[in-house]
Amino acid sequence: MAGFAYYVYNSVFVSNTAFNNEEAHIYISTGASFSDVLDELQPLLEDVVAFEAVANRKGYPTNIKPGHYIIKKGMNNNDIVNTIRSNNVPIKIKFNNQERLENLAGHVANQIEADSLSLLNAMRDNDFLAEAKLDSDEALGMYVPNTYELYWNTSPEDFCKRMLSEYHRFWNEARTQKAEALKLTKEQVMSLAAIVQKETAKTDERPRVAGVYVNRIQRGMPLQADPTVIYAKKKAENDFDQVIKRVLYRDLEQDSPYNTYKYTGVPPGPITMPDISSIDAVLNYEKHDYLFFVADVSNFGYHKFAKTLRQHNRNRAEYVRWVNANGVNR
Repeated sequence: MAGFAYYVYNSVFVSNTAFNNEEAHIYISTGASFSDVLDELQPLLEDVVAFEAVANRKGYPTNIKPGHYIIKKGMNNNDIVNTIRSNNVPIKIKFNNQERLENLAGHVANQIEADSLSLLNAMRDNDFLAEAKLDSDEALGMYVPNTYELYWNTSPEDFCKRMLSEYHRFWNEARTQKAEALKLTKEQVMSLAAIVQKETAKTDERPRVAGVYVNRIQRGMPLQADPTVIYAKKKAENDFDQVIKRVLYRDLEQDSPYNTYKYTGVPPGPITMPDISSIDAVLNYEKHDYLFFVADVSNFGYHKFAKTLRQHNRNRAEYVRWVNANGVNR
C-alpha cells in the first residue's frame, strides 16, 4: 500500500515539467486526438507515461478541447490536465497596412488556427456582407487596424463577426457625427482615409492632405489621387505584387471606378487598409484653402501644398526635374 501510495503521489502531485522558462505555450488544434496532444506535450514533460496515466484516469482523452494553453514551470500532472481541459487563454493578434482581403486573411492566419482560405471565404461570404451592409468593394474597410484579444481557435466566421462588432464600436457617436458633417458615409470615409494613408506616411501631415481632398469633394473636383490610379492598374492586371513608383499619362486613361482622374467622388472601396490615424485625419481634417500637393524633394516624406494651379505647376515642375534626374521611370 505504501508503494502504491508513493506511485500515485509521484504520478499526480510531483512536478512533471522539463522546461527552464517560467511558462510554456501549447496549441491544441480543433479535432486533435490524444496522441496529437501527447506529441505537443512530449518536449515539455519529464515523464510522458506518468502524465498519460493521470490524463486517462481523469477522462481527458474523451474531453479534448482545442485552444491555447499555458503550462507553468513546476506544474504536476494533475495541474497540467486541469489546465489543458478548461483554461483556454486568449491571444493578442494585430494587423495593419493590408492592401486586400487576401493579404489580411494570410496575415491573420499566421496568428490563429484558421487557414487563410477559410478566413478569406468567410470575409467574402455574401450572407455575412449583407448582414454587415457592405459590398465586396467596401469589405476591407470593416477591419479596423488594431490589437485584438481573442481565442486562438476562433473560427473564421466568429472572427468576422468579432471584427464587425469592433467596427461598430469604432464608429461611435462622435465619429459618426463627424462623417455626417462631411456628408460622407462611414464607408466613404474609410475609402478616403485609405487614399490619405497611401499619400503620406507622415501622421502629422495626414490632416492637411485630407483637407485637400475634402476641399476638392466640396468643389465637385476630381480627387486626382495617384494611388488610386496605381490601384486601378494593379486590379485590372490582377497583379498586386508590381511596384509602381511613377504614374504615367497613359495610366490616367484607365477606365476604372478607382481612377479618380476620370471619376469624381470617392472610389467604391478602400485601396488599402487605412489605420486609425488616417481615418481620424479625415474626420478631423485641417481646414485650409489648398487644392493641390506634390512631393517635397527638399523634405522627403512631406509635400508642398498649393492653392492655385499656377503655384502647383511650379512645385510639380521641381518634382519632375528631381524624378528625371534620379532616373525614376516607373
